[in-house]
Amino acid sequence: MSQLDADAFETMSPADRDRVLDGLRRGASRRDILGLLGSAGMGLLAGGAVFGSATKALAQTPKRGGNIRVCTYTSSTSDTLDPAKQSNASDYVRCNFFYNKLVRIDQTGAPGPELAESYDSPDAKTWTFKIRKGVTFHDGKALTVEDVVFSLKRHLDPAVGSKANTLAKQMTTIEAAGPNEVRIVLSGANADWPTILGTAHFHIVQAGTTDFSKGIGTGPFKCKEFTPGVRTMAVRNGDYWRQPGPFLDSIEFFGLPDEQSRVNALMSGDVQIAAVINPRSLRVIESMGGFGVLETKAGLYTNLIARLDEGPGANPDFVLGMKYLLNRTQMRSAVFRGYAEVANDHPIPSSNRYHAADIPQRPYDPEKAKFHFNKAGVLGSTIPLVASPAADASVEMAVLMQQDAKKLGLNIDVQRVPSDGYWSNYWMKSPLCFGNINPRPTADLLFSLFFKSDAAWNESRWKNEKFDQLIVAARAERDEAKRKQMYHDAQVLVHDEAGIGIPAFISNIDCYSSKIKGLHPIPTGGLMGYTFGEYAWLDA
Repeated sequence: MSQLDADAFETMSPADRDRVLDGLRRGASRRDILGLLGSAGMGLLAGGAVFGSATKALAQTPKRGGNIRVCTYTSSTSDTLDPAKQSNASDYVRCNFFYNKLVRIDQTGAPGPELAESYDSPDAKTWTFKIRKGVTFHDGKALTVEDVVFSLKRHLDPAVGSKANTLAKQMTTIEAAGPNEVRIVLSGANADWPTILGTAHFHIVQAGTTDFSKGIGTGPFKCKEFTPGVRTMAVRNGDYWRQPGPFLDSIEFFGLPDEQSRVNALMSGDVQIAAVINPRSLRVIESMGGFGVLETKAGLYTNLIARLDEGPGANPDFVLGMKYLLNRTQMRSAVFRGYAEVANDHPIPSSNRYHAADIPQRPYDPEKAKFHFNKAGVLGSTIPLVASPAADASVEMAVLMQQDAKKLGLNIDVQRVPSDGYWSNYWMKSPLCFGNINPRPTADLLFSLFFKSDAAWNESRWKNEKFDQLIVAARAERDEAKRKQMYHDAQVLVHDEAGIGIPAFISNIDCYSSKIKGLHPIPTGGLMGYTFGEYAWLDA
């Protein structure tokens, strides 16, 4: 069959294509379709090509309808629908059901307009966003510039406690510049500003909102039920401004912290999508057939955290000893089954254009670890290390470190705690524990959120004035070579001084029923950068 014949369906008039597709939807046979095409003067060979192409096109065309259940890895009474207070991937998914942002980040990691119809800046410091017309909230109220101004200013209010306050503080002015425009003036130039507004916390809510339990936004779904720690019921927004989605009638979203429980729920058909699956479970899932795997390579990492302001981490030699105790190659193969790449104690993955590949790889070196532990005076003592299934694979990583430390004369007491409450009760509070950092689309976001001295999520309490100055300067630098060097120097500082050990960048693995279509990786995180709800459809 020639390429010309294969493309025959695409070259037909829209009306003829619709007639063919409508016939297939109604169950027309191959003979029926060929007869239809013959009456239109199309030859048998070309008609056969059209039938094949049309059948394929119909199979790939999203269908409306269907209800699915989705389980994620975390659930607690601190679950929220307040965009400013989101703190984990489950919150991100929920808020993406119900809200939109000014900017969206696509599958290449690039920013583009969402509720903003367009945006521009003459100097990367003053930004003008033209607000999209014809968008309504779930209660019928039209989107206005006042909603945008209110939503952004919330992050600056200390009483709100926004998790994005460190980023938002760059905004010195947020004001209506006309009936359809919002002007934002930053404290300094930031060429990445649209990308920042495309990240999780900057959803747009109605002006004056104080109660977020109803999830009233402009998003693809409406909130039918939200019970923190139990479940969220999202139902299709029939008046959604962006077509053709969403396609599903409803999504029930809930947490199953135990990974094996998520696997069992998927294989039994109790759920159609199970998020954050351990690679060790893939063999049994794939052997059953009827399931797909969504692998997202985006810079996700589980990291060892040693607080530098208290406990053993206050001694730099202890911290360095722990970093030399990370057997990165073994963790990649034994813990992550190869679904990871070796990392080097800084947060920028090799897929990022600013990745500093020339920093010497810190090796697994028990002798160096013992040397530094001895200098720190901890050999022969017991050091508590808190781990939890909430920080993906941290328990397995902790046990490997415990086994290696024992050979050196150091007793690491692995304290396994439940997933429920881990992020509020242990993360960043225990002197030695683990984090689990979701991907971020820019180097500035990773550094600003987790390593800058004033960052709310500065996990190890590391403070370095030179680093802070580098990050602020890099935002404004338009010379790409100079900017790359700044980020290089920032990675060196984190690698050498921060109380963070990053052994690997982990592929995020979500598994789903083969009846679920429309899923593909987006580099801002698992489940299509947490936006799967708008694009997934059910081929029942």
